[in-house]
Amino acid sequence: MLGKTLLLLLLSSIVPRVGPMKCLTGDPLPIPHEWYQPGGLLIGQITSQFFYFFHEVFNTTDSAITKFYQHVLALVFAINEINKNPKILPNVTLGFHISDTYYDARMTFRTALDLIFKSHMFLPNYKCATEKNLLAVIGGLSSDTSFHLMDLTYGSFTIDETKIVEVPSVYRMVPNENLQYMGIIWLLQHFRWTWVGLFVVDDNSGEQFLKILEPLIFRHGICSAFTKRIPKGNLMEDLINQFYDSSEIHISFPDCKASTVIMYGESLRILREFLQNIKPARTERDGFLQNFWEQAFDCSFPDPGMPVMDDDTCTGEETLETLPAGLFEMHMTGHSYSIYNAVYALAHALHAMVLAGSKPKSKAVGNSVKLQSLQPWQVISSQQTLLISMTDDYMVLPLSVCNEYCHHGHEKKRKEGEKFCCYDCAPCPDGKISNQTDMEDCFKCPEDQYPSKNRSQCNPKIINFLSYEEPVGKGLASVTASFSFITTLVFATFIKHKDTPTVKANNRDLTYILLVSLLLCFLSSLLFIGQPGKVTCLLRQPTFVIIFSVAVSCMLAKTTIVSLAFMATKPGSRVKKWVGKKVSYSIAVFCSLVQLGFCTVWLSTFPPFPDLDMHSVNEEIIVQCNEGSVTMFYCVLGYMGLLAISSFIVAFLARKLPDSFNEAKFITFSMLAFCSVWLSFLPTYLSTKGKGMVAVEIFSILTSSAVLLGCIFFPKCYIILLRPELNSREGGKLFKMQNIGNCLGGTETNQTPHQTPATCLMKRPVVFQTWY
Repeated sequence: MLGKTLLLLLLSSIVPRVGPMKCLTGDPLPIPHEWYQPGGLLIGQITSQFFYFFHEVFNTTDSAITKFYQHVLALVFAINEINKNPKILPNVTLGFHISDTYYDARMTFRTALDLIFKSHMFLPNYKCATEKNLLAVIGGLSSDTSFHLMDLTYGSFTIDETKIVEVPSVYRMVPNENLQYMGIIWLLQHFRWTWVGLFVVDDNSGEQFLKILEPLIFRHGICSAFTKRIPKGNLMEDLINQFYDSSEIHISFPDCKASTVIMYGESLRILREFLQNIKPARTERDGFLQNFWEQAFDCSFPDPGMPVMDDDTCTGEETLETLPAGLFEMHMTGHSYSIYNAVYALAHALHAMVLAGSKPKSKAVGNSVKLQSLQPWQVISSQQTLLISMTDDYMVLPLSVCNEYCHHGHEKKRKEGEKFCCYDCAPCPDGKISNQTDMEDCFKCPEDQYPSKNRSQCNPKIINFLSYEEPVGKGLASVTASFSFITTLVFATFIKHKDTPTVKANNRDLTYILLVSLLLCFLSSLLFIGQPGKVTCLLRQPTFVIIFSVAVSCMLAKTTIVSLAFMATKPGSRVKKWVGKKVSYSIAVFCSLVQLGFCTVWLSTFPPFPDLDMHSVNEEIIVQCNEGSVTMFYCVLGYMGLLAISSFIVAFLARKLPDSFNEAKFITFSMLAFCSVWLSFLPTYLSTKGKGMVAVEIFSILTSSAVLLGCIFFPKCYIILLRPELNSREGGKLFKMQNIGNCLGGTETNQTPHQTPATCLMKRPVVFQTWY
């Protein structure tokens, strides 16, 4: 585990000044172990290495923990690296001031005051040297060291202690191992490396690393292709050199697909080169080195004027590599690495502040740089995010996956018996897409969009309705206008010849109502063309069925009166009182009012309304009229069908009555055609969607109306315009005598020859009453 090293921010302005005073040259309590190197900005360090006994005079050193000397060297090494790096603080030279705590509370206070107020002299509460600009202090190993500084400044505390005291300027530099593991996860996810190899050192730390990392990468969709344990003692740089065939260590790669590997082991040799150059003669300002060297190598440096003893004299040429690990370690320990990171964190924070320019403003004073209005939080608040800098825009990143990525339009399909990172790619099912690489599942498009052919994106659906601009709409509108014009001409013809027997026969007023109804039937089809709105949806179906019901009711009244008139000619018949215009009007009005009642109930309960159908047609949004109550819609259609069937039956029975101008035959044929059209309409209507459904209904309306117009009024127009000699009483009588002659001659169907005139006439009377 990494040590509890802390970054402790101390500003020199936090201690108040008490007034002017001359700078003293003496030091009431000199500290023998310190290392000071001037610079534009200083980083302080409170290390814990030496133990002292305190009496009336400052006693000699009792003992030192030589292993902790690396903490001092780690800070010096980091500052030297930064000063040589032109990319970090290029115009600022970092210095340092290192003191020891001596594992004592009083000495911790004393060394802290030294860091703040002393460079070459000690003066509490005053800064006599302008060149000393202390930025921060890197604290000791434990919370006790910082806790002793609580009265003077801020410190780091245990969990219970931090609940009591707020410490805004403390930044814990102990690397949070959870963040380190998450950093690895973020890096792998950024480059989409899901199939990685693991190299770990073969010891307890390596096993702990695997115990934490493997479940973590599994939860984030990453698999370990293999795990290799490296013998303890091999350095990380030897493993890295293996990739370039420059190492004597030979490692096999079980899975060539795993082009990315995670290595966990000992540090590199680069912190080693620095340690190899540590010599007492080369670091004269290091107040820690002499005591460390004497205790580490069990020798002593001779005092000036004293004889040199060959057996225990330090030569200064000893090397740190010869020391056992219990005294000094050549690889960077966790504590030292924390100090190293702390220095770099401060340097990068300062560098960012300098680049920011005005927050805070920096200005050069002599050989130093002063940062004005510097606050502790400005240095220590970096967010816990991973920043990745790509320097080569043309660099091709390697793939580290078990198989190729699933492209757009495909989804992952699990391979049985293999890790979840190994999978097949299956095309998206119908109605779904995938617009990203390596998607777990395809998804449906929004309702107003539809999948593209390759199922990689959603395209907007087209708004669709039967409009006047398209050919079908234009054609139906033209047919409607033509039949309406023809109906108007027929109506005008009947008005012009209103006093002729052909027009007056079978109730002239009902004939006029029928023509007007047919004209309105043709025009009602225009309500079905164009974009549906509230008004058109509300009117088109009820208008159509009411007008059609009026037309069919008129034909039912006509055929009923013909049948009643025939029955009235029989001797002793009581039906004569029912033969007249009032009865025919009553039939037409009553049948129409029943349909009107159905439509009133429909519109008052659940009327039709505009609606969007997004599912019937894959690539279209159908703008349609929702019929509201489907039950009522089929009720009004069913009632209209009932009227048509009734008219057909009555007309069929009256088709052979001997009236010269009997319409029953034509009504029979027209009702037969009418019913055929609407019986074929229902299945076709239900099987089509969108504007096709609307076109089918318009076609049915036009066809059935044209059948009624043609079958009933074409023969009458033929007589009126082309055979005017038959459009008179005489023509009607001549036509009657021909029928009588046929009767006497036995040439009529189902008649026996040579019947008496009375018998024949009783079977086929001439009904002239229905003309008027």
